[in-house]
Amino acid sequence: MPIVIDRDKCTGCENCLSVCPYESIVMKEGKAFITEYCQMCMNCLSACAEGAIREIKEEGTEPLAGGQKAEGYSGVWVFAESREGKAAGVSCELLGAGRKLAGELGVELSAVLFGAPREEAQELIRWGADKVYHSDDPVFRSFNDEPFSQLLAALINEHKPEIVLAGATPIGRSFIPRVAARLGTGLTADCTALEIDKETGNLIQVRPAFGGNIMAAILCPRKRPQIATVRPRVMKRGPYDEGKEGIIIDVKADNLSSNTRVIDTVKEASGAVNLQEADVVVAGGRGLGGEKGFEMLYELSVLLGGTVGGSRAAVDEGWVPYSRQVGQTGKTVCPKIYIACGISGAVQHLVGMQSSDIIVAINKNPEAPIFNMATYGIVGDVFEVVPLLIRKLKEMKRA
Repeated sequence: MPIVIDRDKCTGCENCLSVCPYESIVMKEGKAFITEYCQMCMNCLSACAEGAIREIKEEGTEPLAGGQKAEGYSGVWVFAESREGKAAGVSCELLGAGRKLAGELGVELSAVLFGAPREEAQELIRWGADKVYHSDDPVFRSFNDEPFSQLLAALINEHKPEIVLAGATPIGRSFIPRVAARLGTGLTADCTALEIDKETGNLIQVRPAFGGNIMAAILCPRKRPQIATVRPRVMKRGPYDEGKEGIIIDVKADNLSSNTRVIDTVKEASGAVNLQEADVVVAGGRGLGGEKGFEMLYELSVLLGGTVGGSRAAVDEGWVPYSRQVGQTGKTVCPKIYIACGISGAVQHLVGMQSSDIIVAINKNPEAPIFNMATYGIVGDVFEVVPLLIRKLKEMKRA
């Protein structure tokens, strides 16, 4: 909603200049002029006695009223990413989140699957989808931004879902912004939580902001669909129902163009640490004091059948490699058991492990924020507690 000045009414009194906190109004040829620095604070509207300054309301910029559907938009969609012909794990996580949102809105939950066989579409129904838009056209066998974004945008334009979710994976980060741009709507990237505003029905999209120091709640009240990418491993999968029935709609991939062609793909190097798939993660922070402190964590993780992670502080100190970093700028994990050793619990770290089933915190500072998140807390010296755990586990194995 821009602010404009009627130059015929403006008398050049300069009252508006003094009330603008951003110094975005200047005088040109004896008339007030609003520059690109205007922040829409509206102070100048009441300051102009001549009524020369007014607000122009653009079409489609009014927030939707509570419960109002924008131009027939309805339903929650999940883009189900596929890898080597299989639906990726993040797709099932998003279906779990989507089912909750769809239930609150009283609408249908659908998935969109490109580049995987029909059997995988049926699996998405068992994971919660009511309907799957499916295409196994050869153009989708290798990922390419352009055909993916063209077909997904076309489907959204045709069927008008009110919410579209995708994984904040390399694929999702790459082409979902293209989809949002084609549709002329908003996109919130890298979300860690999703909720429905009870009064308006808008999607509340929560993500870290300002370097992870705060959690921002973002709305898209004027445009549809509301699009968000979600971090893998932060959402819980819904129940798997072997007998669930749904509809699979075959989609034609006609008239898709691309200026690029995938010649070859390179698989991820084997043997790399995969924190995101581990059932048990033993993580250490600044309280470990150095690489030697992490030696006992490696021993504990082996006894528990897990792997070792680290906070950003531990990675920055060079005690563990970046591939093991848990947190906002590292990996997001969701193990059955997460043991935090000598980690204070900064919000940047909590974002990466808060979805763990059981969180055990070991810290000698009883006021450490990590205890607010922990299922079980042990106030004590990590160099005393961890060796005791190792000794007890070894005794149990020998018994």
